[in-house]
Amino acid sequence: MADKKETKKSSIKSNKSKSHYVPNLRKLYDEEIVSGLKKSFNYSNVMEVPKINSISLNIGIGDAKNNSKGLESAIDELTLISGQKPITTKAKKDISNFKIRKGWPVGCKVTLRSNRMYEFLERLIAVALPRTRDFRGLSFKSFDGRGNYNFGIREQIIFTEIDYDKIQSIRGMNVTITTSSKTDDEAYQLLKMIGLPLREKPVKQDIEEAA
Repeated sequence: MADKKETKKSSIKSNKSKSHYVPNLRKLYDEEIVSGLKKSFNYSNVMEVPKINSISLNIGIGDAKNNSKGLESAIDELTLISGQKPITTKAKKDISNFKIRKGWPVGCKVTLRSNRMYEFLERLIAVALPRTRDFRGLSFKSFDGRGNYNFGIREQIIFTEIDYDKIQSIRGMNVTITTSSKTDDEAYQLLKMIGLPLREKPVKQDIEEAA
């Protein structure tokens, strides 16, 4: 009986330690970014402060129907990069120019939320993007007008989880960061404060002088 009680106590302690884990970027958001954005945009309520809702990774493979090994390889690579099993995306309609039929596999995608999302974002900012060839920052023009940000990665080998000797081919992917921001300016400030290497927006005075 005493042994059972001790094992129960140890399992409760381990569960508590797991539940207390908070990613570094989540801590940064809660402790510094929320107050910073509240001052910048004069929010009356903390609930108005924008946050990142999800990050989606998408790999498109045109010949996935005929090249099943290529699709499997892409799924395995996306699993390593994200730490989560992706789903296979299928064509929604027939496209005769690309010889694609409705329902055929055309790639794979995965959507990250919560702790896993913050962990991926930290690896992306600190390790992956600096390994990109001739990297000069991400464009500030890639917002969609509703506070969401899209950008492309040309080579999956910038992620340290990928073994260069085991990949089938070099392939890129699309990354979509979905936020609760109502405007692009709010989303830009949020991502900039989190650490995403966005290029600086030109100030209005600089634009007028150049004109």
